[in-house]
Amino acid sequence: MTATAKTAPARRAPADNDAAAPEERQVQVHLRKIPLLAELSDEEIIRVKQDLRYRQYSKRDIVLQKGGHGDGLMFLLSGQLQVIDVTEDGRAIGLRMLAPGDFFGEIALINNSTRSASVVAMSDALVAFLPAATAMHLFAHSPSVATHMLKHLAQKIQRDSEFRSLLSINNTAKRIYTYLVLMQKNKQPEPGVPAVVENLPTHQDIANMINTSRETVTRALTALAQQGIVQKDAHRLIIVKPDALQKLVQGS
Repeated sequence: MTATAKTAPARRAPADNDAAAPEERQVQVHLRKIPLLAELSDEEIIRVKQDLRYRQYSKRDIVLQKGGHGDGLMFLLSGQLQVIDVTEDGRAIGLRMLAPGDFFGEIALINNSTRSASVVAMSDALVAFLPAATAMHLFAHSPSVATHMLKHLAQKIQRDSEFRSLLSINNTAKRIYTYLVLMQKNKQPEPGVPAVVENLPTHQDIANMINTSRETVTRALTALAQQGIVQKDAHRLIIVKPDALQKLVQGS
């Protein structure tokens, strides 16, 4: 972010004062490896490190609950998380996966609003929590953080727009192919160069995200592998022929 067979059910995480939080001295955290914090001054790094609180989550724990207050910014340090939403009929829809170095909870924090989605641990995970006051100070006074956040929000808007377009595709196979192209695009490979998608979600997670069945995803990926377009290797997917995959998306 390993992935569970299903997005749900999830266990409720312990209350903050009960959560298993490692002592800071026991956690080796290199803050400059987190893209959002990479260009902070030494003084800013020290301030952030002093304010960070570490929280350990087990597989299927709820890290953030939809509707909760945006009281801080979260950083995934290890493990894999999934952002999910729940439809009116109770179905859990996976929105995206989070990998180490990613941050989340920024929208509710910036808007001073409630969480718009839940976040569930797909494996044991270590998360760093930065209180709202410190995070907002960084947004207002650190040019590097502000610039990174603006780029992140612009990419989020574009990604959400692309995802809405994906869900409007009636042909299920094309929907799967388009999803893989979007994952490839996120890795920004050079034209014609194979793209490696690390920590590939399970077939069930992909099915949840694009509104289809696990069996349909399995058949589509198997067909792509038989055509030599992709190779599956443990928890990653190698898109060997990006151009061929793009042609399938275009229907040619």
